[in-house]
Amino acid sequence: MGFFLKRCTWNNPLGFKTQLVVIMFASCIVLYMVSSRLREPDFNDSHRNASSTISAILETLSAEFSIKDLGLLHFFLGIEAVPHSNGLLLYQGRYIDDLLHRAGMSECKPVQTPMATTTKPSEKGGGLMSNPTLYRSIVGALQYVTLTRPNLSFAVNKICQFMHAPTEDHWQMVKRILHYLKHTRSFGLLLSRSNDNRLQAFSDPDWAGSSDDRKSTGGYAIFLGPNLISWSSRKQRTVARSSTESEYKALADAAA
Repeated sequence: MGFFLKRCTWNNPLGFKTQLVVIMFASCIVLYMVSSRLREPDFNDSHRNASSTISAILETLSAEFSIKDLGLLHFFLGIEAVPHSNGLLLYQGRYIDDLLHRAGMSECKPVQTPMATTTKPSEKGGGLMSNPTLYRSIVGALQYVTLTRPNLSFAVNKICQFMHAPTEDHWQMVKRILHYLKHTRSFGLLLSRSNDNRLQAFSDPDWAGSSDDRKSTGGYAIFLGPNLISWSSRKQRTVARSSTESEYKALADAAA
C-alpha cells in the first residue's frame, strides 16, 4: 500500500526496553514508542523520557524539513488508533461506515460470517453486472480494509478474482462481506506490548479450491511475539497435483 515501517530497539537509562516504530506514507510520519519494563522504575519518569525522545526526533526533523506536529495519534489514513491497556488498537470504523454508505448499505442487516460455506465462487453464474465500476470501486476499498482485518483476506481475495467481468452472483458475495462488516465494525488489530521477539509463521492452502482452473488458494500469517505483522491470501500461480504440493507452495510463500 506504499507504507514504509522501521523499528529500532534500545535499553534506556530508566530500565525500559524501548521500541521506536516509524511508519511513513507519502508526506505523513507516525512515531510510536513501546516500552516494556526490565525493572521497576517510576512510570511517570518513563513517560517523560518517551515524550522527550519523540520531541528530540521532531526537533531534528524540523531542522531539515518543514513539518507540523499533529499531536497524539488518533486517526491516520482512514485507520483509527485507540490506546489500549495492553498496547494500541487499530481499526477502521469510520472508513467502514463510509464504505457502507457508498454501497447504499448503511442500514443493512449484520451477518456472522463473511462468506457462505455452501457454494464455491465461480466465473460462471448470474448475468453480468450493469455497473461493473461500482463492483471494482467497492472491492478496491475492501482491499484497504484488510490492513486491519486479516480475517477478511481470504474472502476479499476471492472477489478480487472477478474484477474483469463481475456478475450479479459476485456482487452478492461482495454484499455478504459488507453485511459482515456491519456486524464487526469495531473489530481491529491489537498491537500488544511484549518482550517476546520470536518470529512465527503459519501457512495453509485449500487444495484445488477454484472450480474454474483447479488452482489452490494459499495463505499465511506471520507473528512477532503475540503480534500479527504480516499476512496474505492469494491464488497459487500453478495447479498443484497433490495436497502436499499445495502445502509446500503455501509454505514457500510464507518464507519468501
